[in-house]
Amino acid sequence: MMADEMKKELTHIDDLGRAHMVDVSGKPIVRRFARAEAMYCASVRTIDILLTPARAQELPKGEALAVARVAGIQAAKRTGELIPLCHPLPIDHAEIVFDRVGEDRIRITASVTTTARTGVEMEAITAATVAGITLYDMTKAIDSEMRIEGVRLVEKVKEE
Repeated sequence: MMADEMKKELTHIDDLGRAHMVDVSGKPIVRRFARAEAMYCASVRTIDILLTPARAQELPKGEALAVARVAGIQAAKRTGELIPLCHPLPIDHAEIVFDRVGEDRIRITASVTTTARTGVEMEAITAATVAGITLYDMTKAIDSEMRIEGVRLVEKVKEE
């Protein structure tokens, strides 16, 4: 790909190669949705504790899933403050879901909806990531081998 062709694809780069915020003022306001995921990987014991409400007291910081859920939702709402060239968006809905997908892993799914001029992909990715980081923080006292991996956008929809 030629340098000029790449510049045309990179919407956050102006004709002189400088980063800038994209002007979306001419775009229509439509409903937009995005879903992202991240994997929280930890010991079987840690996953068991996280997913068993009666064992939440075993975590020094308390009920990790509830805190991570709220942190992910808050992250979606504040993405425009965290990522310099993102537009601040009115978030109509944000949801964080935790699913055990293996004995040593939980899939974190973040779904975000807005009615705006630009999409919510970054908000969904940020929400999944922050929920994962929060689980990490909430469980680091009992598991030093955990990790967050596989952060990715799963779906995006623009209704017209």
